[in-house]
Amino acid sequence: GNVSFSCLEPQVVPVTFLSSSSYLALPGTSGQDEVFVSFQFRTWNEEGLLLSSKLHQSLGGFLLYLSDGRLKINVHKTGRVLSDITAGAGLNNGQWHSVSLSVKRNRINVRVDNDVTSSAHASIPLQICSGDVFYFGGCPSTGNISECNTSFGGFQGCMRLISIGDKAVDMISVQQNGFGNFSDLQIDLCGIMDRCLPNYCEHGGECSQSWNNFYCNCANTGYKGATCHYPIYEQSCEAYKHRGNTSGFYNIDSDGSGPLGPFLVYCNMTDATWTIIQHNNTNLTRVKSANRDNPHTVFFKYSASLDQLQATINLADHCEQELAYYCKKSRLLDKSDGMPLSWWIGRTNETHTYWGGSLPSVQKCACGLEGSCIDSQHYCNCDSDRDEWTNDTGFLSYKDHLPVTEIVITDIDRPNSEAAYKLGPLLCHGDRTFWNSASFNTETSYLHFPTFHEEFSADVSFFFKTTASSGVFLENLGIQDFIRIELYSPSEVIFSFDVGNGPSEVIVQSLNSLNDNQWHYVKAERNIKEASLQIDQLPQRTHRAPPDGHIRLQLNSQLFVGGTASRQKGFLGCIRSLQLNGMALDLEKRAKITPGVEPGCTGHCSSYGNLCHNGGKCREKYSGFSCDCTFSAYTGPFCKKGKLISAYFSTGTSVTYNFQEYYTLAKNSSSHASSFYADMTLTREAIMFAFRTTRTPSLLLYVSSFYKEYLSVILTRNGDLQIRYKLDSHQDPDVFSIGFKSMADGQLQHVKINRKEETLFVEVNQNERMKFILSSGTEFNAIKSLTLGKILENSDADEETMKANSQGFIGCLSSVQFNHIAPLKAALHHSSSAPVIVKGRFTESNCGTLTGADSTSSETTHSFADHSGPIDEGKPLANAMRSDSAVIGGVIAVVIFILLCITAIAIRIYKKKGIYSKNEAKGSENEDSAESALKSELSMQNTANENQKEYFF
Repeated sequence: GNVSFSCLEPQVVPVTFLSSSSYLALPGTSGQDEVFVSFQFRTWNEEGLLLSSKLHQSLGGFLLYLSDGRLKINVHKTGRVLSDITAGAGLNNGQWHSVSLSVKRNRINVRVDNDVTSSAHASIPLQICSGDVFYFGGCPSTGNISECNTSFGGFQGCMRLISIGDKAVDMISVQQNGFGNFSDLQIDLCGIMDRCLPNYCEHGGECSQSWNNFYCNCANTGYKGATCHYPIYEQSCEAYKHRGNTSGFYNIDSDGSGPLGPFLVYCNMTDATWTIIQHNNTNLTRVKSANRDNPHTVFFKYSASLDQLQATINLADHCEQELAYYCKKSRLLDKSDGMPLSWWIGRTNETHTYWGGSLPSVQKCACGLEGSCIDSQHYCNCDSDRDEWTNDTGFLSYKDHLPVTEIVITDIDRPNSEAAYKLGPLLCHGDRTFWNSASFNTETSYLHFPTFHEEFSADVSFFFKTTASSGVFLENLGIQDFIRIELYSPSEVIFSFDVGNGPSEVIVQSLNSLNDNQWHYVKAERNIKEASLQIDQLPQRTHRAPPDGHIRLQLNSQLFVGGTASRQKGFLGCIRSLQLNGMALDLEKRAKITPGVEPGCTGHCSSYGNLCHNGGKCREKYSGFSCDCTFSAYTGPFCKKGKLISAYFSTGTSVTYNFQEYYTLAKNSSSHASSFYADMTLTREAIMFAFRTTRTPSLLLYVSSFYKEYLSVILTRNGDLQIRYKLDSHQDPDVFSIGFKSMADGQLQHVKINRKEETLFVEVNQNERMKFILSSGTEFNAIKSLTLGKILENSDADEETMKANSQGFIGCLSSVQFNHIAPLKAALHHSSSAPVIVKGRFTESNCGTLTGADSTSSETTHSFADHSGPIDEGKPLANAMRSDSAVIGGVIAVVIFILLCITAIAIRIYKKKGIYSKNEAKGSENEDSAESALKSELSMQNTANENQKEYFF
């Protein structure tokens, strides 16, 4: 019959709604009690009007629209919403979705993608009759068409296969103005673009998009910015330390904005700032059977990938890892054939036969290098092959081989042969890039480096300090593209660039001058979406990328640092820690071979000295700075960690701390001393100390002045605490007494005294703070010294203070702090360098922590005496006899204590021997008890060895 050997597909004519003002108006049949409309659409936008129509005789209207990627239908009458139903979800995914809308009388049905589960229906209290026009995608901008004026705007995307009733709409006829009306449409083409392909969101950022743009969700990536390019974590523990952070767990990103992600480490903030990276097996592990045919192999998995570890190691100044091998008839090297019996494997999967404390390419242990092996014929202790436990322990510190990833043991197949191993965490300190710097001394000098590769994103970060008012930090040129960062004026930095469509600028202005010879931080980034510039902690400035610029930077010249190719507008000052896309540039290496540029910069304390707290002094180092806590009451890398220091004062003991650095100069000068120290004036004091005594009256603390002003804190004869301020040499002192009960009861008493001008606050034993008002003045002028114990020099103090001084102070003083000064710490730990004078018997003690009243007879760890004269002049002989008796009693007590300790240790060793023998008889044990038994055996053997040594008590 009549057969045509072809299939005629129906012609599909898509329509693109190019903007939010686009619309398509198609005629309908007015007054019908049934409405049926179907079409397909695709879009990236979460919101947009799909279809609207006015009902017959202006009774109301309906809207079909997208909201949050879901399809919604709104039927309204004279401003009142009659129905609002929802169907589908995630319809803004750029795929084609079909919609069919059926309205009959008072019943509404809508179906999405022909899916029953994505359909919705509702009944409304209104008889619906169709209108004469259907608006797709939006409404005309002229006229009063209130039914489709919505807050979510018009539709941007594509539609196709539009049907009204049972009749398909011929879009070619619409295009030829056969019927209908439209505006800003593109017919016979779907112009939607997938802006997430390729995905410009870096580091696992999640890409989403709209019709005009794409967006990156950087949550949980460890990065920030328009394309998740810039890291939110520091590159090293060193960087965290110099932000003022203390020891703790931190995420570090060793390659910055490079491809490697962040990972968690522990930062031990000491002077060296150690980075500690753990692995899955740091316990002492016992091995009882292994040979060359069946070796014991253990693998170590770290909290970071090998690439992340390599970046961290490359960044560090020094890395090390402790490896301990315990052995009993288990050798590391077979001397007969020179073959290793045990070995370890490093990061690059290479086998190594040197052990802890030794050097690469030397098949030895630490004792072999030192010549201290227990058998001089071997280079490792374990190679002596003895039938008793010994070990080869030390640190591996060759960075290219670290960390240890695998250990292989083979020589445990003979009778009574055993071994154990323990591998510590990877330890690194220093940051080779953080302090890497160069000083630019002439305006025509610069350093040059290879250019940026073609990158979607490019970031630059560095620190600078200068006294110049302008200069170019860096410049990189291409045939058409360029980037430049410059100090344009003392308070303005400009990031200028051209990506093929003309130069653009991002400008940051600071309220303060940037040429103040302090370190300032600069971060600039250019990516496909925007350019940004940040200076210090000022708000970041951004500039949206033009739509017609290059996706990749096209730069073909070298990168010039500190100047330009034309040798104009060069930078004078210092630049450090320069990084491009997370890669550090070695400024010091280039500076060594470049005229006019010197490696390294000084003056770190001018910017970072404020990190040293509580009176700590900033000390310059070649690479950074450190805080000297010698004269502070605190310790730690920033002098923020408190430490309890207590001392026992005997009769006549005196500790005097001189406030003036040039005390000797003033003492030898013929000028009036106060003229040297007119600037040493206090309007506030913060004093804290604890004490324990049974003697009254007593002098607790005395501060003198060159102007005959003073402060004394005493215990009166009845045990009351009394504070005496004399801030005007022509007036009597202000006297404030606190007398809850006698404070000379042998218990530890805590006192806090705070003065601000005329207001004085006193707190005793954490009770409610008391407030007093001074009348003698508000300024403590030209302070001279602080005395604890007894005042030995001439004093301007009043009669009551001198009565308390008659015997000074006998007892315990603890945690004494005057503002940021710790006189006890200075006297006990830094007597040779601190401006402190100690006279009499003065011993460090733990009396500040004991609870009994007899704590005053405690320890003598540090002892200081003034050998220029008698310790206790003018005291009765009876006091000396009592003192001698106390010493004899103390010696007897110590001897008895030592004898008891020796007895307890002997019993303990005997019990351990018994426990070990029982455990051996059992023949089987779990892993935890095996480790305990091994430690017990090693401890017992060490004890037996130590018994052969001689000790003197």
